[in-house]
Amino acid sequence: MSTVELDTAAETAAIHAVVAEVAKAQRAEDADAFLALFHPDAIWTTGGGKFLNGLDEISEFTRAVLPGATKDGYATYEPFFIRFIRPDVAAVKVRQQYVTHAGELTAEGSPLYGMTKENGRWLLTFCQNTPVVAH
Repeated sequence: MSTVELDTAAETAAIHAVVAEVAKAQRAEDADAFLALFHPDAIWTTGGGKFLNGLDEISEFTRAVLPGATKDGYATYEPFFIRFIRPDVAAVKVRQQYVTHAGELTAEGSPLYGMTKENGRWLLTFCQNTPVVAH
């Protein structure tokens, strides 16, 4: 067990701020702002199951799909569960909702963000986008 003290409230607030930046960058279709939230060695699995290994692959994918992504609507992101694995590693479950510009909910996702704290910043490090399928 780590002997490092964890200010859970402050770290939780910092993680919420990163997830808010994800939403802001995606809604603005700002690839640079979105990519700045990732660890250089991050891995990402998209909602469609595509595995992206490292920031170069994540960047190539993002720059291909983000422009124009909000023409019909946007996604909201709400962290609803955070577990600190260690003081510098957190598992973050996010409620993701896709909404039309008229406010109609069209789809939902349940991403898992594995985040690490590097040089005082929480970064997206190992992430899995998962669509929610109606049963």
